[in-house]
Amino acid sequence: MVDATALPAIPPFVPVLLVTLLLGLVGKYLGRRAAHALGILATAAVVPYVWLLPEGVYLAGIDLFGFETVILHVDAFSRLMGLIFGFIGAVAVAYSWASDADTVQTAFALSYVGTSLGAVFAGDWLTLIFFWELMAVTSTLLVWHYGGQAVRAAFRYALLHGIGGTLLLAAIVWQYAAVGTFLFGSLPGVEHAPGMAGAVAPVLAALGIGVNVGFVGLHAWLPDTYPRPHVAASVFLCVFTTKTGVYGMYRAFPEGELAIAYMGGAMAVFGACMALLQNDMRRLLSYHIQSQVGYMVAGVGIAGHLATAGAFGHVFNHILYKSLLFMTVGVVIYRTGEESLKKLGGLGRQMPITAITFFVAAFSIAGFPGFNGFVSKGMVIVAAHEEHYNLLWYLLLAGGVGTFLSFIKLGYYAFLHGEYEGTVRDASLGQAVPMVAVAALCVLFGVYPPALYEILPGAAELEYTVFTFKHVLEGVALAAAGVIGFVLLKTPLSRVAKIPDIDRLYNPGTLYGTRGLVVSVTELYAAVDRTVVRATRTTIRLVRDPRTMIDDATVDRLTRQDTIGFGVLLVVVALAVAIVVL
Repeated sequence: MVDATALPAIPPFVPVLLVTLLLGLVGKYLGRRAAHALGILATAAVVPYVWLLPEGVYLAGIDLFGFETVILHVDAFSRLMGLIFGFIGAVAVAYSWASDADTVQTAFALSYVGTSLGAVFAGDWLTLIFFWELMAVTSTLLVWHYGGQAVRAAFRYALLHGIGGTLLLAAIVWQYAAVGTFLFGSLPGVEHAPGMAGAVAPVLAALGIGVNVGFVGLHAWLPDTYPRPHVAASVFLCVFTTKTGVYGMYRAFPEGELAIAYMGGAMAVFGACMALLQNDMRRLLSYHIQSQVGYMVAGVGIAGHLATAGAFGHVFNHILYKSLLFMTVGVVIYRTGEESLKKLGGLGRQMPITAITFFVAAFSIAGFPGFNGFVSKGMVIVAAHEEHYNLLWYLLLAGGVGTFLSFIKLGYYAFLHGEYEGTVRDASLGQAVPMVAVAALCVLFGVYPPALYEILPGAAELEYTVFTFKHVLEGVALAAAGVIGFVLLKTPLSRVAKIPDIDRLYNPGTLYGTRGLVVSVTELYAAVDRTVVRATRTTIRLVRDPRTMIDDATVDRLTRQDTIGFGVLLVVVALAVAIVVL
């Protein structure tokens, strides 16, 4: 039993989901302006509320499916996630209103925000998986609502996340069997150690959570899904699923895991390389979600004060600059109707606010000194270097060069090179305000890192100096390598068409494999059915008149056929029993 602190509190997801329900019931009567205003109020209120909640465990002892759960657990990790989720939720709702998103879409988006908040404030694995699966459902609906190509993408998204959630649920059941409770080991009064216990549960958890964070090979849902829906929906999507996955990875591996750290390094390089080859702007940004989440996963895998603080600092910073990137690219798509870089050019002259905020976000994600990405990304890279994980360190540096290359390409072809035919308006006031606000924070946390340190887990033990000569030189050197690389690769990159990913293999493989399985099962059932019917008829005839109906040779032949058929039937029944038992 976990003791709760004196004063109970309302979980942050409650008001957000209540507003979601309200919009679903009476949103059409409120009008877009009032509905979005309620959404902004509900999400923005999460920020001061979470900030004022003291660390501790609230609402302990509530039963979920007959098990003791903790639906509100406040510590440094959940507080950081709540702060940035609430803030960016409000920003994204404001951007949605300015970008003509309808009330139903925003209601789905708010349900996505609310379920994500439920997951990160959970104090036990059962509550976490409950909201984890709801998060998959609500994000699927957010994509699905747009129609068109988004429908099939949402189906594939739901299918893959269903598999990931099932693996995580299996890990949680295994964990319960090992320790006898769903409660996190980090809670006071809980006897088992934090993280997943035993040998099997951690593997299942890593694979299940690996779907959400975009492990290499499990990542293809990202570039497949995020470019499909409304541009405002993409702003929500780029934030919650992957970062909740990083949070879940920390809960499963609080002491780190080297294999996960190296997977993070592979993600950083693979995502950056694939992004560099894209011409669809949102597809490029989606691959860079995988790349940047790789730094977070690497930090969780390395563990220790610096790496863990860097991982969650990068969660915070990434949500800022990645949402800003999707907002700026969304404005370009909103104004021009074009998704491909090959159909754009020179927009910086007509869209100065969008261009400036884009380049702030680009410098931030690339980790250039003076921007927030330089602070948190540097913490993870330095942690890898200090732990003498040299290969991982090189992977993270290579990912940094690839990031510079990708965003030089995106910025050059969208805003600097060439000239767009026709007149294009810049971002509207409703779009510009959230974009400028987020851009200002990217700069603030970049030039004044102590503001970021205040909210990081383990801030008291953190010993890290950002602006050393070596760190700044490293950041500038990565930028220079990116510029030189772009100059050398500019011509071949301009000739690259759409590059297939691993989903080109497993999408048709899954389709035809499933079809083959269904056909095999039905044909086997039909064959067994025919054999049983034939055996039954033959048996009846033999019982009635074994001598006059058929001769001895025919009896022998039919007996052999029926014996074979009966054997096949026994095998099928045995297989069915084995499947049910397992």
